[in-house]
Amino acid sequence: MTTGKMAASITRTFGVLRNASCSSLKNSELVLDIRHPGPLFLPVRTKKRYFIPPAVGLKGKKEENPEVKARAAGIVFRQQYFERPINIACSAGVFDPYVPPEGDARLSSLSKEGLKQRTEQLRQSAASQLAIRKIKEHDSQFSTKTFAEQAQEIFIEAHDALTHFNKERLHSLVTERCYPEMTRGNRYKTIRWKFVESLEPPRVVHARCPDMVTKGNLYGQVTVRMHSKQTLAIYDRFGRLMLGSEEQPKDVLEYLVIERHLINPYSRWRLHGKIVPSWAPPKDPVIKTVAIPGPELKPWEEFDPLSYEVPKPAAVQWNK
Repeated sequence: MTTGKMAASITRTFGVLRNASCSSLKNSELVLDIRHPGPLFLPVRTKKRYFIPPAVGLKGKKEENPEVKARAAGIVFRQQYFERPINIACSAGVFDPYVPPEGDARLSSLSKEGLKQRTEQLRQSAASQLAIRKIKEHDSQFSTKTFAEQAQEIFIEAHDALTHFNKERLHSLVTERCYPEMTRGNRYKTIRWKFVESLEPPRVVHARCPDMVTKGNLYGQVTVRMHSKQTLAIYDRFGRLMLGSEEQPKDVLEYLVIERHLINPYSRWRLHGKIVPSWAPPKDPVIKTVAIPGPELKPWEEFDPLSYEVPKPAAVQWNK
């Protein structure tokens, strides 16, 4: 057999085998074609989100709304609350403050001016009686006869805690409104305070029962008149006396406002504020320690305080 005839027979044989294999594959596909009626996973088209940081040098240009940019970048924009938080453990101030009569503690009740003051007190006492009734509904142990002494004890303990910088004790004796007013400006200072004696027995002169936020949220405010002798001395951080004296007591007439959150059964009476009448004398000036710059001296020169004149500051125009 020649080479050409052998190649033709081999090609014919392989062609027959190929046709047989293809026909067998087709028959098997027809038999084993078992598929799920629906796809198990569905492709979801999602938007690609990229956060682009702000460009540098766009300070003077108009900025876009940051909330819109955050939503476009797929970032949850936190909601901003502009409400101001308040504390309902105490009221915001002194409601209907007591107006002390002019010349109190200096006029006799038998004089003409003293009689006028007495009639004014009787006129204001009508509203105070109604407030005292409301206070007694929530505080059964309240009594105007014993409350004045209790208020004086609160006042003394609060000032003792202030001089010793006992913050925990001071928070339990004064309200959240009174605390910053008592402690403001006391840093790096030394306070020496002492209660000497009571010149007149303290008494209740005013009472109010205001509400806040809601009608049933009641607060009891009682004004106590206290006339006593006290000593006060304040030293700066260098130990120099700024105000007052430890040896010389002074007569002090004060009108203290004591408050309690009536609807809270666990509340207590605390110092809330102080009423300063318009006719009160001005306070003593505070002596501050300042450094006055001296002349520039050479190493071989000595400072002569007698011949040196303190330079006066230049006049500067200012306005409020």
